[in-house]
Amino acid sequence: MHHVIFAETNAYQQFRQASATLPRPRAARFGALTAFTLAVLASTVPAYAQTGIADAAAQQLAISAANAAVALAAADSAQAAAGANGTTATLGAATGTPGAATIIGADGAIEAIARVTVSTRRRNETSQSVPTTMTVLDSKALDSSRIYRVQDLQQLLPSTTVNYVHARQVSFAVRGLGNNTASDGLEGSVGLYLDNVYLARPGMAAFDALDIQQLELLRGPQGTLFGKNTTAGVLNITTRQPTFQPERSVQLSAGSAGYVQGKASVSGALSDSVAGRVSAYKTHEDGYITNNYNGKKVQGGDRQGVRAQLLIDPDQGFNARIIADYNEEDSNNGTMLFYNAGPSGRFLTQAALVGGHPVTDPNARQVNQDSGSHVTVHQGGLSAEANWKLDNDYKLTSVSAYRFWNFTPRNDDGLEVPVTLNVGALTRHKQFTQEVRVATPLGRPVESVLGTYYYYQDLNNTAFTYNGPLADRFNATPIGAWNNLTSLADGHLRVNSYALFGQSIWHIDPKWDLTAGLRATHEDKTAQEVRYAPTGGAAVSGPALAARNARYGAYNSGDIRLHNLSPSALVTLAYKVDEDVLAFGTLSHGEKSGGINLAVPGAAGVSSLKVGNERANNLEFGLKSSLLDRRVQFNTSVFWTEVHGYQNNAYDPVSSTSYLTNAGNVRSRGVETELTARITRGLTLGGSASFNDVKYREYKNAPCPPERSGTSCDLSGRAALVNAPRWIANLNAQYTHKVADNADAYYNANYAFRASTYGTLDASEYSRIPAYSVSNASAGVRFKAGGTKWDVSLWAKNLFDKQYYTSMWNTSLGAYNAVIGTPRTVGLTAKADF
Repeated sequence: MHHVIFAETNAYQQFRQASATLPRPRAARFGALTAFTLAVLASTVPAYAQTGIADAAAQQLAISAANAAVALAAADSAQAAAGANGTTATLGAATGTPGAATIIGADGAIEAIARVTVSTRRRNETSQSVPTTMTVLDSKALDSSRIYRVQDLQQLLPSTTVNYVHARQVSFAVRGLGNNTASDGLEGSVGLYLDNVYLARPGMAAFDALDIQQLELLRGPQGTLFGKNTTAGVLNITTRQPTFQPERSVQLSAGSAGYVQGKASVSGALSDSVAGRVSAYKTHEDGYITNNYNGKKVQGGDRQGVRAQLLIDPDQGFNARIIADYNEEDSNNGTMLFYNAGPSGRFLTQAALVGGHPVTDPNARQVNQDSGSHVTVHQGGLSAEANWKLDNDYKLTSVSAYRFWNFTPRNDDGLEVPVTLNVGALTRHKQFTQEVRVATPLGRPVESVLGTYYYYQDLNNTAFTYNGPLADRFNATPIGAWNNLTSLADGHLRVNSYALFGQSIWHIDPKWDLTAGLRATHEDKTAQEVRYAPTGGAAVSGPALAARNARYGAYNSGDIRLHNLSPSALVTLAYKVDEDVLAFGTLSHGEKSGGINLAVPGAAGVSSLKVGNERANNLEFGLKSSLLDRRVQFNTSVFWTEVHGYQNNAYDPVSSTSYLTNAGNVRSRGVETELTARITRGLTLGGSASFNDVKYREYKNAPCPPERSGTSCDLSGRAALVNAPRWIANLNAQYTHKVADNADAYYNANYAFRASTYGTLDASEYSRIPAYSVSNASAGVRFKAGGTKWDVSLWAKNLFDKQYYTSMWNTSLGAYNAVIGTPRTVGLTAKADF
């Protein structure tokens, strides 16, 4: 056996001498190490032969290994040359551990963290080589934590919060910025993209995860390469493409609270140049809140969807991907619990006056509602992405997409007596986007992407209120003013957005890169708000008529026009400390266009319906590193963001309505850290933590909380932003080990913590969301039987059944409602790939 050791040592010395001349970055050295591993097998066969181990199969393996070593070394040299100019590629073969790659050297097996490929700069490169603060989650990370809803993503993503009631009232925030309640007249501060298509409504992402390949969260202002300007970040969702090799998958899950979910996908070649893929899902949940009025469970329902794709790839010079999808929801989501009555307690007093008995203990997970909440959503779209490789190696890309989103709600007043029978707003949204961009060839000293972007939106909504016979008594209005009244208002918004953008990377030398980008966006917005004269109710005069008209009187805004020029810019200097360490500094400006309130204005008139631009300036320093032969990945960043004209939704207690406003100037500064480590073979530990000191620089006309008197209050200098916790931490662990020749067992656990924060714009102590933590766990086995790959797992979400609140909302008479997180859910999932 000493002959073997000598042969391996000799080969290793040869590798050390050869690797010293290899080009950088580290990807080349690891590629060469893999080639060396195969070469070791080839060079040591004679030594093994002397010990009687070698046979014909070993000789054949040696020949194959030698050939593979030569091929891989040549390929890696080419990759290294490209890597010196800012591009890298994915390395390693996946093992049984999610996200792992195994590199086998002379000292045995070493598990390394796999390189993750992203295209955030419109070229394929590893996430660790991109000088941008980002987090990437693959499908295995989502599956192991049973994350299939957008509202649960904050349990895995750093510096992220999601405000969720139902598909219309959902918003994403990054670094404390963006939790401006969803409004039909406003885009989000965090941009959402599905397969390179911008989703204008946050609710367009409120469907179950289906065939997801990976999620990428980019933090800080974005816009120089993405379709719409954003001031807080981007969540980029990528689904699996069609494959020419046959793929078939079926998955079934069942759990407590009536949870059942089925998923299926099939992919394969339709011809030599065309592949197709079809995926579908259906989910049912009974709900986890009890309605004492009828004994039924609420906050559940049905969701289902389908996605069909074609991949056209006739030659090296052209490919196209066509996607059609449709999703729908029929649920009683939107059910909120009564949290407290505020300092006055008027809600409870008036409820008792009309014979109402709301459940006042939110820990009971109960409501008492006669109408209840109900939501229907129908959405879908068609997109086509085409790529041409031109004769001069330039790349031309076109992305065309049409999407629609229809939302219809029914909302309860929280009582079991007929005060307000139904209130809300239905929305009908259509959009068309067209992007064309040109990328210069890779490997040049300066690499650029230039393009143009067009976005069109047509949105109609109808706000409605159906009052019952107890409306006046509950609201203390003159008898007959609001009783049995119906009010309808139609809003219409049309948007035309045009943009030119470009971004270039200057490879100053093998260590220094300078990136600069610019986007200029011009938007024309036209809107109209019409409220019709109320119908129903008794004929009234005097004070009752005045109260009726003040709240429900006819109104016509006429045409409201808004014209915006919204520039975005980026400058990043990156330095490769060595092959595995990248340091960078970024100065960026993001500007989100203004909006128009699709609501009847208050005393300020039509001018109050317009909301100005939200502008963010960001300074950031980051470090990305891979240590100990890529068994440890450590990334950190410090940031300072100044936002002017922060857009948000305020609540008017007089009219019990929400309205858009520029909520002053905001500063967000802090530190983010992410760490992943392969501890032993099969064991991976990871975590992220963020400290965010976010506060209003200036906000002198903020709405007052109910515990303070006055028409406006000064929040300047206060850390009072909505749902912006000072501390966020996420921890995770995965362990995999072999239990049989064709079977691996695995175990996953993750823990998410969020500090206390304010839940409403008025920064009331009565709306404060307590700090909370949530733990999830799963255990399963993957095995192969009869040509089918099986994955069977037992899982628990909210393992310790914590009662926690994800968001707070103002309600009538100074009270507050809360959205609670999902209680403990235990279930079983079986998946078959064949």
